[in-house]
Amino acid sequence: MKIALMDSGIGLLAAAAAVRRARPDADLVLSSDPDGMPWGPRSTDDITARALACAKAAAAHDPDALIVACNTASVYALSALRAELEPELPVIGTVPAVKPAAQSGGPVAIWATPATTGSPYQRRLIADFGQHAQFTAVPCHGLADAVESGKEHAVDVAVTAAADLTPPGVRAVVLGCTHYELVGERIRAAVAKRSAPGDDRAAGPELALYRSADAVVAQALRRTGTRPDPGAAPTGGLTVLLSGRTARLPEAASTYAEGRLLAGAAVAP
Repeated sequence: MKIALMDSGIGLLAAAAAVRRARPDADLVLSSDPDGMPWGPRSTDDITARALACAKAAAAHDPDALIVACNTASVYALSALRAELEPELPVIGTVPAVKPAAQSGGPVAIWATPATTGSPYQRRLIADFGQHAQFTAVPCHGLADAVESGKEHAVDVAVTAAADLTPPGVRAVVLGCTHYELVGERIRAAVAKRSAPGDDRAAGPELALYRSADAVVAQALRRTGTRPDPGAAPTGGLTVLLSGRTARLPEAASTYAEGRLLAGAAVAP
């Protein structure tokens, strides 16, 4: 079995690592676009064009499914990707985990890029699945770029800035950008620290983080008619495409546990 994943950058590592944990025998194709990132500030037409180029580069390797491991591409380009590639290649988008977060009892913060935060797509998700929970949209300026760089200080600065925009009473944070999943525990710590002294959450359950990677991978396996098998032999290979060029994992990937998990796989010639 072969699963392809695409993103503007290394945000796809979270879902790729989830595939590796679920099916260590699966071959992976990681297609990103360092020449064109970040995608968020681009026009819808430009995002769609770059996402299609990434997807077609991955599709050339004959995967069994393609995971769009990017919230921006899922918001603005998923329909175009499916129109181009399905039904021959199942395309699975990434949706912020609004529905399960709403069931936590709230209040809930959604951390996302400024482009996604202001999108009708996110507002519609909250309207359709928010179940009357209290949601706060938090635009995380520069956080995806900081994660992409792998620079610890830049990540800390961006996480702290977003935490300062997060109301002290939130009990759950939806990670609305795949890059943020790579620094989830830092986000949890920063939001907890932001809570005002005396906040009754301090004596309650730990702040919940709602990620997308595991659910997206489960859907990809369902679409391919495959069951998880974490005990399978770790024979899966790894192909990395950077703006269509075969390469190695970017150096910044080794900053994160997910990148280190993938680094031991052989890179296809």
